[in-house]
Amino acid sequence: MSAAEPVPRSRAIPADALRLPGSRTLKFVGREHGSGVSFFLVDNDPGQGPALHRHPYTETWSVLAGTASITLGDEVVQASAGHTVVVQPGTWHGFTNTGEDVLRMICIHASDVMIQEEWSDVAGRDEEAGA
Repeated sequence: MSAAEPVPRSRAIPADALRLPGSRTLKFVGREHGSGVSFFLVDNDPGQGPALHRHPYTETWSVLAGTASITLGDEVVQASAGHTVVVQPGTWHGFTNTGEDVLRMICIHASDVMIQEEWSDVAGRDEEAGA
């Protein structure tokens, strides 16, 4: 969608329009749809999950089904269906589906765009700098 096109405000967005390539997970970028928040609707198999990363805003997770092991800085918490976890800005975090079934979780980004820094990128810079 270009900047000149009006943002549709009153329509249902099909899941296939949000689906990440080769994945069941959906990615909604709020700015593209006239919303002030963005989210992932995660649908991961056991053992799957993102590597450590951080954002300059809060992220709120609500587990809909399954079990996740969630890293929040130096802490690891277990969350299952019905649990909500809030990640503070700048906190390195990630999760893994540690259950035997599919993990379904909504990850709400308090931003109309997703801004993400990967731990592997920062660690690589530190190694190059001799840290």
